[in-house]
Amino acid sequence: MMKWQKHLQTINQHKMAVLKHCFAVGLYYQGIMHDLSKYSWTEFSMGAKYYQGNRSPNDAEREDKGYTSSWLHHKGRNKHHLEYWIDYSVDKSKGLVGCRMPKRYVIEMFCDRIAACKVYNGENYDQTQPLAYYQRGRAGKLLHEESKALLEKYLTMLAEEGEEKTFAFIRNHEVIPMRRQWFKKYLPFVLRAVDIWNDQKSCEE
Repeated sequence: MMKWQKHLQTINQHKMAVLKHCFAVGLYYQGIMHDLSKYSWTEFSMGAKYYQGNRSPNDAEREDKGYTSSWLHHKGRNKHHLEYWIDYSVDKSKGLVGCRMPKRYVIEMFCDRIAACKVYNGENYDQTQPLAYYQRGRAGKLLHEESKALLEKYLTMLAEEGEEKTFAFIRNHEVIPMRRQWFKKYLPFVLRAVDIWNDQKSCEE
């Protein structure tokens, strides 16, 4: 199998894992739309060229070129990555800082991290790895404090209580309340639009 085929297989496997996790917590649209930019030429061509099999090709491209063109493209188009939310602070003395991420994207990031650990560790995966990987990485230094606390809460719950309980908690206590708030906020506008449409139809008749 050629490298591009192996890379395609890897991103398909990853996307399906994230889809499954997002559906488990109730984020259906985000599960479907997750990482679609990886199929663009900018990202796919570099992913295939630097395919490793046991780690992200972004690391290999960065080591070779000093930067990662596919990652620069990817992080600017996918809101579940903390780097999407890096901006200049209103306090000019602080420079670049992490902005607070909407909760639904923190949850998608959580699902993404689990899927990545599963794909790269295969049969050796266990529920403590996403937390361990996070603790070894630099994400905690870049995340907004609220987003950091939320992600760490989910990862710790996963490590201690497993997927079933963690996904159920997120679905019942995070996603469903968010959905109710959305309906409460936008339902009046929808009903008003329906009334206007009905009024127009009545005038035409």
